[in-house]
Amino acid sequence: MMYVANARMYAVAPAAAAAWRDLFAWLARASGVDLNVIDHAFPLPLAELWSRPDLGCGFMCGFPYLLATERPQPIAAPVPLHAVVPGRPVYATRLIVRAGSRLQTLEQTFGGRLGFTVADSHSGYNALRHHLLPYRLARRNDLYRESIGPLFTPRRVIEAVLSGAIDVGPLDSYALDLMLRHEPELATQIRVVATTEAAPIPFLVASRSCPDEVVTALRTTLLGFASNTDCADLSDALCLAGFAPVDLAAYETIAEWDAGARQAGYASPA
Repeated sequence: MMYVANARMYAVAPAAAAAWRDLFAWLARASGVDLNVIDHAFPLPLAELWSRPDLGCGFMCGFPYLLATERPQPIAAPVPLHAVVPGRPVYATRLIVRAGSRLQTLEQTFGGRLGFTVADSHSGYNALRHHLLPYRLARRNDLYRESIGPLFTPRRVIEAVLSGAIDVGPLDSYALDLMLRHEPELATQIRVVATTEAAPIPFLVASRSCPDEVVTALRTTLLGFASNTDCADLSDALCLAGFAPVDLAAYETIAEWDAGARQAGYASPA
């Protein structure tokens, strides 16, 4: 049977998207699993991709995974080359502003316009809210005059910052690594004013109905990525140190951050 593969969450630039297609081609050859790389670009809902019965390999954020009533099967988690905790499958949220703005610190953005991606995103919503929570509790009021979203994707967050539609917005740190790798000019256009705590990174999943032997073959092959010299170019193009087993217990941190914000009466970043 042929399975579909898609890396939309981290296909954040044309060159990165091409590298992910190359990685899936390598994965298919090395694992013996027939993978067909499909397009599933915004505005198509990611939930449609995650619910496909023929999904063989696709990225899923830990937050919607925890919220799902029928969870797909974990395969492996990427270890970014520049992970906020070196060698670990973790990421963080970078809060960015326009480089030419007067804003130098997170506190200076308060009173402005905050962007977010979507309510079931960890990096673009849950981690943002968790990071802002102590400030919100101290001030006992909203931090921003406007909370603008959903912006859905990291690319749309950057576009909103650069156009002036928002003053500050959240970016998945691994997505930002990939953008800067393939669009280095972006570094002169944006500035990071804060970084959240590290959290478990989105991971590759297969459908619930995908046979165990297929999932095992994909997982075993991906876990060998870092030691395969044939993958050196892919490692560079994808800012990728390798893949690690998915530790589902670690993802409970995401649920704890969500519960903590809600218990404090801070349901949405604002």
